[in-house]
Amino acid sequence: MSTQVIVLNGGSSSGKSGISRCLQAILPQPWINLGVDDLVQRLPPALLSSDTGLTLGSRGQVAPGPDFQRLEAAWTAGIAAMARAGARVVIDDVFLEGTVSQERLRARLGDLDVLWVGVRCAPETAAARELARGDRTPGMAASQAESVHRGVAYDVEVDTTRAESLDCARAIASRVR
Repeated sequence: MSTQVIVLNGGSSSGKSGISRCLQAILPQPWINLGVDDLVQRLPPALLSSDTGLTLGSRGQVAPGPDFQRLEAAWTAGIAAMARAGARVVIDDVFLEGTVSQERLRARLGDLDVLWVGVRCAPETAAARELARGDRTPGMAASQAESVHRGVAYDVEVDTTRAESLDCARAIASRVR
């Protein structure tokens, strides 16, 4: 079986989006990139300021409520359906609950052939990128840099602290079947 889904898990500003774009450029088949940021951008604005939606704390904490979790479940079921229909998909995600998040996604992806990728970045480097971006809640990158990886099992890990996105993408691509 060939790889149908690549899951990139890493904290905010760890470099997942850049790696995903590089994967799209170097992999021989077309791949669609879908990420949690796409879902968040499409949420009704009321869910971004509600305990049932997605709550962002003043120090970068992210708390998903039940309405967000239901929409996220539907979102990932849709991504899985796309992959089952023949689309190759790169999922750019942030496992806020570490292994619990991975197991939930693993269950939704079910029978698909998935390559699990850890995208690591030193907290201070991620925080500097976050500041330069200007579109993230301050503190989010540093708070997620390690926590999103707790208990998560990967097929391959890359570290963007010093490595370029293209080099990381090449390491990942070498594991795609």
